Amino acid sequence: MYLPNQFAEPRVEELHRILRENSLGMLVTHTATGLEVHHLPFLLDAAAGSVGILTAHVARSNLVWQEVRDGDEVLVVFRGVHGYISPNWYPGKQQTHRRVPTWNYEVVHAHGTIHVRDDEKFIWGVVARLTRQHELDQPKPWKMGDAPPDYLAEQLRHIVGIEVRLSRLEGKRKLNQHHEQQDREGAILGLELQGNHGLAQAMTDTTRKASS
Repeated sequence: MYLPNQFAEPRVEELHRILRENSLGMLVTHTATGLEVHHLPFLLDAAAGSVGILTAHVARSNLVWQEVRDGDEVLVVFRGVHGYISPNWYPGKQQTHRRVPTWNYEVVHAHGTIHVRDDEKFIWGVVARLTRQHELDQPKPWKMGDAPPDYLAEQLRHIVGIEVRLSRLEGKRKLNQHHEQQDREGAILGLELQGNHGLAQAMTDTTRKASS
């Protein structure tokens, strides 16, 4: 990943936050047939290993769990907030017209090794934790006990667990850090007016840190 110093995010806790808030990751594997990408919701165990462990599950009919070897190196990409930045939002553009469009974003590349976990206890635990995490904001959260046991057991037989033991996290937060404060503030206002509040907030936090 191209990573200029001003956009690098070295803080592990910040990278973990992006993973948790944007849990649909792109699992990149290198198999005998070439590069493959699989889009999976992941769980992060931040306390495990050196920088964490990711767990997920795939359909048994998805050949990824058979095409990888235990311990193969993989990459999981997580994209956070992002959006287009118009040069018209920069006050400096009105003064010199020396501004161009750009795209701001947060992204994490999670490097590690993949391990297939085809056992009922592991798969049950992954599904239970995923369910709890994503049902939290529901008025009446669904839980695995709501489904008939025989139906649930049948569904679980159709999936396989995977674990990615992380070795390295690489993070990038491209948020106009290299622009003057008035231009950053103009871009934040433009994003707010467009309804992209998440990216606006990320830029606001970065602007405050830069000025403090």
